[in-house]
Amino acid sequence: MEKSLENLISGIREEFALGDVDIRTYSPLVLAYIGDGIYELVIRSLLVGRGNTQAAKLHREASSLVNAGAQAVMLERIKEHLTEEELQIFRRGRNAHSPTMAKHASVSEYRRATGFEALMGYLYLGGQMERLLKLVRLGLEETSCDMKN
Repeated sequence: MEKSLENLISGIREEFALGDVDIRTYSPLVLAYIGDGIYELVIRSLLVGRGNTQAAKLHREASSLVNAGAQAVMLERIKEHLTEEELQIFRRGRNAHSPTMAKHASVSEYRRATGFEALMGYLYLGGQMERLLKLVRLGLEETSCDMKN
């Protein structure tokens, strides 16, 4: 899956003639915006990769992993594995003032989730898919969810 995601990034940049950008200048909320989408794509890809099943079941499983509460827990599970640079990105996202809030999460969970999403976005836009997938794997290995099958 890693190579196909890398191909997606380069394909989008090539097809739409997007230039290189300095992602360090991006707002943490912009990083979280794209990070939310790429994390959901990874989770959905893992679920669909396990085999054909009902879409409603896939949606329930994905929703249990792609929500503010689950993302906050995921961050806590991987935090000790983060580099100092990654921790800085997480903190920027966590401390960003978002105009919206999650429906079913505390303020604390929502902020940690935003930090997690910012980290995912930073790694994605920086072309660090191997690292992004490694962190997701680490987080999922410690959950009760069996994503390896």
